[in-house]
Parts: sequence; structure tokens; C-alpha cells
Amino acid sequence: MNSNMRFTARVALTVALGGFLMGFDASVISGVVGFIESEFELTNIQVGWAVASLTLTATLAMMVSGPLSDRFGRRPVLKVAAVLFTISALASAAAPDYLTLVIARMLGGFGVGAALIIAPMYIAEIAPAGVRGRMVSFNQLNIVIGISAAYFSNYLILSLGQSDIAWAQALHLGDWNWRWMLGVEALPAMFYFCALFFVPESPRWLAMNKRDDEALDILEKVSGRQQAEADLASVHEALEMEAGEAKGTLKELFQPAMKLVLIIGVSIAILQQITGINSVFFYAPMIFEQSGIGTDASFMQAILVGLVNLVFTILAIMFIDKLGRRPLLIAGLSIIAACMLLLAYGFGQATYSPTGELLEINPTLILIGILGFVAGFAISLGPVMWVLFSELFPNRIRGIAISFVGLINSGVSFLVQLIFPWELENFGASTTFLIYGVFAVIGLLFVLKVVPETKGRTLEELETELVYKK
Repeated sequence: MNSNMRFTARVALTVALGGFLMGFDASVISGVVGFIESEFELTNIQVGWAVASLTLTATLAMMVSGPLSDRFGRRPVLKVAAVLFTISALASAAAPDYLTLVIARMLGGFGVGAALIIAPMYIAEIAPAGVRGRMVSFNQLNIVIGISAAYFSNYLILSLGQSDIAWAQALHLGDWNWRWMLGVEALPAMFYFCALFFVPESPRWLAMNKRDDEALDILEKVSGRQQAEADLASVHEALEMEAGEAKGTLKELFQPAMKLVLIIGVSIAILQQITGINSVFFYAPMIFEQSGIGTDASFMQAILVGLVNLVFTILAIMFIDKLGRRPLLIAGLSIIAACMLLLAYGFGQATYSPTGELLEINPTLILIGILGFVAGFAISLGPVMWVLFSELFPNRIRGIAISFVGLINSGVSFLVQLIFPWELENFGASTTFLIYGVFAVIGLLFVLKVVPETKGRTLEELETELVYKK
């Protein structure tokens, strides 16, 4: 790896730490719901709200973080997100009641929304075209590392809280287990805030704001002087094509020229969440407990979910610039559909007593279905969606465009998380997973018919091909 690639990778990995915090913050609640449900005597909808409230404010943050980053820069917005993560973690851990906990989680949601939008945008704007997919996927990699870390942290705190270790007892890990689960996030959040001081501003943002000398210096570190000058010229060519047009607004997304990229962006945004991924990530212990394996074993199997997610995300990063975005989506959605139908079958074959008590189920079948689903998602919709978002939209409106489709993605995620406990109670697990499987089949047909390949082309080339080509 040469010095240019080392610089680019270091910057991308640092910025992508926002993804780690997002993944940790979102998934740590999976180990908390059982404890707060009993401690605060919550209904199914209240449990769903405790989980989904973070996503609600993340949805709002996605709508404003893109325009804010267009005005103030990508890096300042990420710094604010790091501060919000820290405050939210500490406030959640100290929450004396349900309402305070929800408010603290909602505060963290603003950080989640900002990091989820700005980190992949920044990386796409600094990375060379040949490795852009891999670099942008660093953000998704960090998200899944954060998810895995949250599962492991929850299990570790639960285990230590049940032990006789003196320091664990002194810290009240047993009595305050769910509070420690939420509070430990403050440490990586503070580290992220400090690390952001050591990354530059986005070169494309600098060029758009007439700071060419700074932009050229950064691009030179990325790809050498000659390529840096060519890249800067490409940015200016794209800006000149947009000269005379009004500043990018949400209204412009609905112009005829934007029809194709908008349809693709919105459809993929919905598809990523409507197949049920956050039901699995945020309620993993609850799902596994429904297969009758017990609390401790359900936390351990949740760790397996995180590890499978991590392994297949790494595979996606390895192949996204070799095989392309479209083949990964096709393969992943096929796996997702098959595994959701397997889960529907597995839960459908379970037997229950007249009082509703589980009598017999095949827990191995359920585990295979969940892990297979996570693998299919991790190699496709997980990383590919954000890569596509960072590639589809023109430079001038990329911020507001990604905010818009990200808002839709997060809004669907909020609804899925909110109603999942209610669905399990009223429809049963079999019907719930069958619904997810049907959506996966519809999504597969959409990808086969509509979604183009974007690998290996510059952002300016894609803009010309998808937006300006008549």
C-alpha cells in the first residue's frame, strides 16, 4: 500500500468511526429491553417506542444534516454528532424513569442521523473512483463492528453481573446491568470527537466553496499531484454544468432529469429496512428467547448474529469493487428471501399449549434462518445501499438528496422497530417473517429490472450518465 492509499484509508477509517457509534448505539438496546420492560412495567408499544425513538430523531437529523454539511462542512457536523453520542450515553445510563430514558435515546438519534448521512458522503468525496466502493463500505463495516461490540458488551456485562468478582460487584454490574450497557458508549464517542481533529475537510466541499488550494493539497495526498489536478478539474467541470442553475433544493429532486436516480434511491432506502433487518438487530435476544433457549443463551446467540454480520460485511467490501454493486444486491436479496421464508416455516411448525406456552420448536432451524438472513443482508443491502447513495446524486445536491432518501430509510426503520413487538404478539413470528420474505422477493425483482451498475466510474461520469444524458 503506497502513501496515498494509506492516507486515504486512515482518513476513511477515522470518519467511519461514526458508523461504529451508530451501530453500537442502535443495537445496545437489544440487551436492555427485557430489563426495562419489567423495571418500568412497559406495554408492547412502549417497548417498541424505547427501541424506535432513537430512529425517529435520526430520521429528523438526516433531513437537516446534509444541508448543514453543505453549509458548514462535513467535519463540523460529525464533531457535533460525537458530542451528542456522548451526552446521550451518559444520560441514558442515569435515566431515573422511562420518559427520561426515551428523551436521552432521542438525543442520541440526532447523532446517529448525522453520522449515517455525512460519513459515507465524506468518504465518497475523498476516495478515488477505483476504490470508492471499498472505502465507503468502511462505514458499513464500522456499523457492523459497532453492532457486534454492543452484543458482546451486553453479554459481558450480563455475565460479570452474575459473577462473584469483587470489582464487578463494586461497580454494581448486576444491579445496574442495563445502565452499564448503555453508558459504556461514552468512551468511544469521546475518542471519535478527538480523532476528527486529525482528518481534513472534504476536498469536493472545499472546491464547491472556492477553496481550491486546500482542496488540491488534500487530493494530492489521496492520489498524487497529476491525478489531483485532474480530479479538481472534473469537479469544476461538473460545477460549470450546473452554473446558472439555482442552488440545489429538495424541489430539484423531483425534476424529470432526476427521475431515475430518485426512484432507485427511494426504493433501495425502503427495501433495506422493509425486509426486517432492524427487527433482528434490535430484538435478537427476544427472537431467540421465543425459540425457548433461555436468556443467557439468547444473548450468546445474539453475539453470533454480530459475528456473521461482520464476516459477510468484510466479504462485501472485498468484492464490491470487483463484482460490482448489482451482483451483490441480487445474491443478497435471494438469500434474504429464502431465509425469511425458512423462518416463517420454522416458527409455523412450532407447537404451543392451550395457554400459549411453547411446547416444541426447532431452535437450530431458527438460528440458521436468522444467521443466513444477516449474512445475505451484510453482503448486499447493508453496504451497497450507502455506496449507491453516495454515487447516484449530482455533486450540487448530494447533501440534500442523501438526506432525503436517508430520511425515508430511517422512517421505515422506525416503523419496523416500533411495531415489531406488536406484530409478534398479534400476528405471530411466522406471519411476521413471511411478510418480510415477500418484500425481499419484490425487491429482488426491482433490482433485476431497474438498478444499474456504478462500479469504477467517477461521480462526475455517473452524473452525466444518469442525470444529464438525454
